[in-house]
Amino acid sequence: MALHSKTAIVYVALFFAHVSLPFFSTKTAASGAGSTSGPIDPYDALYYTGVRAYFRKEWEKAAELIEKSIASRESLFQTRRKCHDSCVTAGHDRLPKLDAEKGSLWDLWALDWVQQRAECVQYCLAQAISPAALLPVSEDILYEFGIRNPYNFLQVTYYKLGRVQRAVSAAHTFFVANPNHLEMRNNLEKYRRMKGVTEEAFQDREREKKKHWSLYDMAVLSESSSEWPRTVEEWRECLKETLKQTEECRVQCVVEGQRFPEREPEASEGVFERAAALSLSLLACQQSCVSVVSTRPGRISPHEDLLPTILEHLHIAQFKAGDLKGAVQTIRSLLLFYPSDSDSLSNLQLYFEKLGGDTESQEAQPSEEISSYVKRSLLEKKLLFFGAENLDFSFIDPDLWTPEEVVPESLRKAWRAEREKLQEREKEGQREEEMDDSGFYAGGHVPLVGVDIVMDSAALNGTNRVVLDGVLSPKECQNLLQLATAAASAGDGYRGRRSPHTPHEKFEGLTILRALKMAQDGVLNQTDVKLLHEIGERVRTLLHSYFRSPSPLYFSFTHLVCRTAITGQQEGRQDLSHPVHVDNCLLEAETRQCWREPPAFTHRDLSALLYLNDDFEGGDLFFTGRDAKTVSTTVRPACGRLVGFSSGPVNPHGVTAVTAGQRCSLALWFTKEKLHRDMEREEAEALWAAEGQNVKKADDEDEDEARGTRRLAQRQGSREKSKSKDRVIGARDEL
Repeated sequence: MALHSKTAIVYVALFFAHVSLPFFSTKTAASGAGSTSGPIDPYDALYYTGVRAYFRKEWEKAAELIEKSIASRESLFQTRRKCHDSCVTAGHDRLPKLDAEKGSLWDLWALDWVQQRAECVQYCLAQAISPAALLPVSEDILYEFGIRNPYNFLQVTYYKLGRVQRAVSAAHTFFVANPNHLEMRNNLEKYRRMKGVTEEAFQDREREKKKHWSLYDMAVLSESSSEWPRTVEEWRECLKETLKQTEECRVQCVVEGQRFPEREPEASEGVFERAAALSLSLLACQQSCVSVVSTRPGRISPHEDLLPTILEHLHIAQFKAGDLKGAVQTIRSLLLFYPSDSDSLSNLQLYFEKLGGDTESQEAQPSEEISSYVKRSLLEKKLLFFGAENLDFSFIDPDLWTPEEVVPESLRKAWRAEREKLQEREKEGQREEEMDDSGFYAGGHVPLVGVDIVMDSAALNGTNRVVLDGVLSPKECQNLLQLATAAASAGDGYRGRRSPHTPHEKFEGLTILRALKMAQDGVLNQTDVKLLHEIGERVRTLLHSYFRSPSPLYFSFTHLVCRTAITGQQEGRQDLSHPVHVDNCLLEAETRQCWREPPAFTHRDLSALLYLNDDFEGGDLFFTGRDAKTVSTTVRPACGRLVGFSSGPVNPHGVTAVTAGQRCSLALWFTKEKLHRDMEREEAEALWAAEGQNVKKADDEDEDEARGTRRLAQRQGSREKSKSKDRVIGARDEL
């Protein structure tokens, strides 16, 4: 298509017209909507009605409506895709006129072309979709489906209906996108122990929409075992699926329609300026598909440079498998993203040398799919940067590989600054040594008599770490061990179950609130429960002083945990009792990055482990680098030994396998944010206060907290009389 310089803004505007006309042209929309009311109902309305039925405990109705909302949403996407594909050629008979016509008639013929496509798409959609389902849904609904919350409702609903297999599938689907949701993890563990539940029930119902990530993980696994021919095929499938998912996302951008950018339109703006703004919104949506496809389930931040990363893996695997021609083609595809990358150019030269006189293989060109992808993306970026420079449009480039010459001169300074921030973020994840920005500074006073520092940060080869001995007496250790044993024997949700981290160990846990309620029922010793509470205050006092906390420390969570080796299941064991992790961010060992974002417990600032015994085998605490492999130090548990450390990315840690006996400890996390304090702990304190019992608390408790505790106590009586309502799983809910 021949473009004249004066038609640039018109072209940008008309690029969107084939989408805008079905939804913003009154005449066309009215005729289509009035003739047919399709069978696909709005999925947001179905979901809303289903949630209302859920809270009314109408389980059958809730299951039916929420399932219909999921099916309706999928049908909507499929219909959009079908209409897009069937209308690709609509109006093509007008294209020769665009190349032939000059002057003012060019934009009229262009308008006629996109009008034909618009009418085709609008008519196609009207045959299958009701008018209400064509309307945009709210951001809240998009978020609900984005985090797979419908499956959260469904797992409870099916459990209530006794359809356990479906409950398991729904729970697993939700958990895949929320891997740090501890309550759902516990629910899945309970399902595994239920009679009649098979492994086939643990299926991700949304797997096909993120299939490229499954293929990615399979390819990485094959790489680790050096199965190169299979690795090549898996990386090829991963690349193919990634491009497919990207295209699917782009199609949805086109057919669903776009909103006007969130800015006040100027009085002088005409139809082309308004259409240009919509067109740029479409292009920005399509560009954002890079981030959508590059984001794993359960993550918020995308994997930077996903396509170049896949190509990098693929050409190395092809070389290892002996497919040098394929390696040349793949590395030339990679060079389309980074033409001057020295490593890629060196690898290409190496492949040429290996090929010798095989000129046919040496001349292998980049794949047509990657060439088209890069060319299209660069054209879209040029239009978007044109809009940013001339039409006051806001555009954030999702790619690191965009060449500088695509960016207008007037925008390059800001673009370079943004690019430097992204590159610095990448580098931060690769640094072996880094500063701890937690605000803590180890080396302060130890205020309790009899407590000794046995290892400081230097001895532990890290930052903001400490090991203190003498925090508990042998008698106190024994009392807490008896408390854990009594709670496990009584059951009430704390019977030994398989660990969520390994099938070779049992896991038992107890919170202060649960312990207090069991003491009120006469199951546990009230004095031992108070000791559990008081020891937490002791730990807080020690760590607040030693780490010279700049602000008060609030309890975030306290858990008495025992891990027990399962007899007969230890031979040949290679796994860990607790894999390497960071307490307040999501560690990505491959890139050495740690994402401080949900579902990680981002509010946690300080971590502590207080050990109760040492009569077991294995179970050592160890710290690593961000690669999760390089062990910097190991700590052996012992009665009264406290390990404290900042919860951020400077302190990745794990626990070696417990191969014999039982390992018990008190795990505590603290936060500097009062909003995220442990409300269960305060509820336990309120129960004690309601009974006229005092509990020892640290001196830094302020009066506001005390008043809040008294208010909790006043409400506690009525609260205890009613059972908790079934609801969507929250921070403390379990089945």
